[in-house]
Amino acid sequence: METKNVITITFFCFLFLGNNSMATNGKKLRRTQPCKSLVFYFHDVIYNGHNSHNATSAIVGSPAWGNRTILAGQSHFGNVVVFDDPITLDNNFHSTPVGRAQGFYIYDQKDIFTSWLGFSFVFNSTQHKGSINFAGADPLMNKTRDISVIGGTGDFFMARGIATLMTDAFEGEVYFRLRTDIKLYECW
Repeated sequence: METKNVITITFFCFLFLGNNSMATNGKKLRRTQPCKSLVFYFHDVIYNGHNSHNATSAIVGSPAWGNRTILAGQSHFGNVVVFDDPITLDNNFHSTPVGRAQGFYIYDQKDIFTSWLGFSFVFNSTQHKGSINFAGADPLMNKTRDISVIGGTGDFFMARGIATLMTDAFEGEVYFRLRTDIKLYECW
């Protein structure tokens, strides 16, 4: 009789676990609403040979036909740019920075104006401490582009989510401002 009870209990355990996994199709349920939403602007002033007093980025790699003070050709293919840009809460370049956007972008397609980004927002203010890390493709001609939030430190420890980028302003090939709308779906 005891063997029959053990088999029955085991059967119901498997039945319960099977129904539970079928309800989610074997996938982990995801949060549908962000646990934190933030909006920042970062301002990039690329060094062009004449603006060293306020440049926040520089070309550190260029194709054989390029140079390091002027972006190469129409799509800038082959240029690698590093940056240390101020982050503000509004779109005013002269607003007090709340942190720095630090990283690089690579112009990675020959015929289309696009880049690949890898950077961090580094905060050290009274409102936020720590960093948020980003990576992904940036098809620059799209009005909005999504890149991945791949981690963080401090107030953003192990954060995961999506950052929607929008070019808010640009002045030729020397200055651009990105609006970054961050939605975190994993907050610790």
